[in-house]
Amino acid sequence: MLWFIMSKPLDLNQLAQNIKQWGLELGFQQVGITDTDLRASEPALQAWLDKQYHGEMAWMARHGMMRARPHELLPGTLRVISVRMNYLPANAAFASTLKDPTLGYVSRYALGRDYHKLLRSRLKKLGEQIQQYCGSLNFRPFVDSAPILERPLAEKAGLGWTGKHSLILNREAGSFFFLGELLIDLPLPVDQPVEEGCGKCVACMTICPTGAIVEPYTVDARRCISYLTIELEGAIPEAFRPLIGNRIYGCDDCQLICPWNRYSQLTDEADFSPRKALHNPDLLELFSWSEAQFLKVTEGSAIRRIGHLRWLRNVAVALGNAPWSNAVITALESRKGEHPLLDEHIEWAIAQQIEKRNACIIEVQLPKKQRLVRVIEKGLVRDA
Repeated sequence: MLWFIMSKPLDLNQLAQNIKQWGLELGFQQVGITDTDLRASEPALQAWLDKQYHGEMAWMARHGMMRARPHELLPGTLRVISVRMNYLPANAAFASTLKDPTLGYVSRYALGRDYHKLLRSRLKKLGEQIQQYCGSLNFRPFVDSAPILERPLAEKAGLGWTGKHSLILNREAGSFFFLGELLIDLPLPVDQPVEEGCGKCVACMTICPTGAIVEPYTVDARRCISYLTIELEGAIPEAFRPLIGNRIYGCDDCQLICPWNRYSQLTDEADFSPRKALHNPDLLELFSWSEAQFLKVTEGSAIRRIGHLRWLRNVAVALGNAPWSNAVITALESRKGEHPLLDEHIEWAIAQQIEKRNACIIEVQLPKKQRLVRVIEKGLVRDA
């Protein structure tokens, strides 16, 4: 298929192959190409918004159907180049962290450098390479930086299928990867979607600690631990606090239980290696951090955006769920009076500690969490 730019013929089939090769050379594990037509995704998006499943993420409702219209973000857009990049570090240690309630569990995507910056930089380089090859090109990279439905685009581009947990699954790589998009104004040949591979499996739905996957392919963010510990700015609803366990930033449970993640691939990116202070961190140590310490440790990290206050809020909940000890109660008492939001969670955590002490219970066991750890330890899911 030929295309002319300034009277210069351009073989679009060859260019598409070149783009995929350039993407691999830039560190992406897969590159797919699709058109901008997401009309099929609009009804589900509108229904999700109508049910208020976006919670306090007002920007989701504000942008509305624009998320399904990528061509409105860059006038003249004809194609979307969708890419994925693995992020799972070699020493993720899922099971050992989850089963030790004195440690804080950070979702494994956030242990290293903020992925937004790295992927956007690589996508920009890819766009510049295409531009240099063509002589003229309008392009714009996106990595969670604009209202765009990246998962339906990735699915249309053949990068995988949408799992019942709403994440993209790939037969060779599971789901531990980031997605990014490059909008361009060339009519490149498009890739075909792959066949879905979930079948009757509902493991992700049954393992979710808070029942956030309310039906296949639909997540009620208001119940999701990732939303509660990252997006929610106010108080975490009391009903969910015990279920959060020791997860202080995000949650990976629906991915960890997924059989396809036995094929998950490790990252080649040094930037995604865990930072020492965030890898299997002691909850008492984390709760002692000043704002200056928090900002220093999280510099260049996705974690920084929740701020010191919400960080302490999350850790306070985890300490409430930790085994009873005088040290925990003392630590919680020491931060009283710093902020009303923190005080509320400290009071709850202290009450949980006292209840365990009075009942002579060291810790409350969560059956779903115990089952997940057993599954990981049996090797049914790759424990990097």
